[in-house]
Amino acid sequence: MSHHKRMYVGGQLLDGRETFEIANPATEETIGSVAWAGASDAHRALESAQAAFAGWAATPISERAGWMHRLREAVIANEDHLRACIHLEMGKNWAGTEEDYQSLVNSLEYYAEEVSRFGPEPLVDREGTHTHSLVHEPVGVAVAFIAWNFPLLNLAFKIGPAMAAGCPIVIKPSFKSPLSAYAVGELCAEIGLPAGVVNILCGDDIEVGDALSSSTIPALLTLIGSSRTGRHIMKTGASSIKRYSMELGGNAPVLVFADADLDLAADIVCAVKFGNAGQICVTPNRVFVEKAVVETFAQKVVERAASVKVGFDRNAPIDMGPLIDAAAWQRVDGLVADAVESGAQLLAGGGRAPGQDRGYFYAPTVLKGVTAPMRIYNEEIFGPVVSLIDFFDEASVLKEANDTDAGLTAYVFTRDLQKAERCASRLRFGEVQINGVKYAIDLPHIGIKQSGIGCDCSHLALHDYLAPKRISRALADAGGLG
Repeated sequence: MSHHKRMYVGGQLLDGRETFEIANPATEETIGSVAWAGASDAHRALESAQAAFAGWAATPISERAGWMHRLREAVIANEDHLRACIHLEMGKNWAGTEEDYQSLVNSLEYYAEEVSRFGPEPLVDREGTHTHSLVHEPVGVAVAFIAWNFPLLNLAFKIGPAMAAGCPIVIKPSFKSPLSAYAVGELCAEIGLPAGVVNILCGDDIEVGDALSSSTIPALLTLIGSSRTGRHIMKTGASSIKRYSMELGGNAPVLVFADADLDLAADIVCAVKFGNAGQICVTPNRVFVEKAVVETFAQKVVERAASVKVGFDRNAPIDMGPLIDAAAWQRVDGLVADAVESGAQLLAGGGRAPGQDRGYFYAPTVLKGVTAPMRIYNEEIFGPVVSLIDFFDEASVLKEANDTDAGLTAYVFTRDLQKAERCASRLRFGEVQINGVKYAIDLPHIGIKQSGIGCDCSHLALHDYLAPKRISRALADAGGLG
């Protein structure tokens, strides 16, 4: 497999009207290119998916699962290439690419099995005049818009449930990291997947994105991206009645109480904050620390920030790569500068990572004394910056933590389990992590408020791709009317 890749539409690998070059954000050098799609390609992909719908929906679950297992085997056989694509297109450290790759393997395996649990469900007839069953059928064509920060993980969250449910899918990866998604298209072609079941193409967000979302063909529009993009897709998607499943932006609070295991809390905050250069939707955005321990906790975070190995070398133990592009670097630096100008203390980092004379590497950064008026308190940072905010009591910190339109993830660190449960019940977020963090394909990933609708991962994700249907039959001795 090369690093020039063609789109995968209607079961074929196709060139576009032009090519789009991909640069490595660690080196700023061109490392590959992809076929660049236009609106006509988007329409062709939709029509191909629509043509495939009846046959794929009618395909027995066991056969659909068989195709998923074949694709999974091809993914495993091409692990090195898939991970290399992510390594190059994002500058992501090599160890970090394993999570992306493994997520795709896990999704194809999990949903191939999980969908079989959605069998007919008998319903009770209170009058005894009918028998009823509830069945689940594929909703139709799905269109997935994929964020750039975890190219294969995000793709995995969509392709697994779509294929299992019987929904042909059109996947539009971000133009910032399309190589790995296109590589999956190559594998679909290699195994001879039925035409139209999966389609993968990348193009201009407005021309191609709007062509996909405004079409009346899709039954489901699903997205991993920003809240702003989610609102735009819902607006353009109003050409017809559609389903939406969206995991959108976050503003995750962390509550570190004085009785917490501070080393554990610091380890987890820094791991999730500096992993992937902080470009993670669930990464801590506002770290609230009880006043009595804020100085101690700050020192622990600073020590960990200083130990982060920044760079780009597949064969070295690198902890953190670059931000995705110059605009991202400038935005993060602007948030840090605004905070410092507004009174926050810069305890570590800020600006270009030491020793990196090219690429978009930002130094692991720690700020203390962040307050609500600062931009960095209210905006999703999406960079390797820990913002520390002190608090005095449980009631006030819960109020502050909930004071956001976002509702994706929250974290609580305390040894008092009753306190932890109180906080979990009062935090208005789709998931609350207590004294740890865990994500897996079988655990639901949910956003509320402006952080999304629907669900990624777990059996709940299949509900976005399956429509319930009630089948009722009158009993012969009860008459035809009920």
